[in-house]
Amino acid sequence: MKQLFYIGTVIALLFLSPEASAQCAMCRATLENNVSTGDIGIGAGINFGILYLFVMPYLAAMVIGVLWYKKSKADAKQDRSTSRFRRKMS
Repeated sequence: MKQLFYIGTVIALLFLSPEASAQCAMCRATLENNVSTGDIGIGAGINFGILYLFVMPYLAAMVIGVLWYKKSKADAKQDRSTSRFRRKMS
């Protein structure tokens, strides 16, 4: 139950957080140049791209962690069943 609470909190923070506007110096210069010419649509695309690149490593680590957890649970279950079988045989 505690794990479900933590997972729910992380998901809520990811989806309910205000939009971040992190930009490198070159992206910022490009955006300032486009805004001065009246094109503001590219700014949203660049910010979305930055957020996408930011999230992907964490998502990959989370997928690897879930797969590792499931594999360890399956291995532990198999070890328990093997030890029960050995006790019955002896």
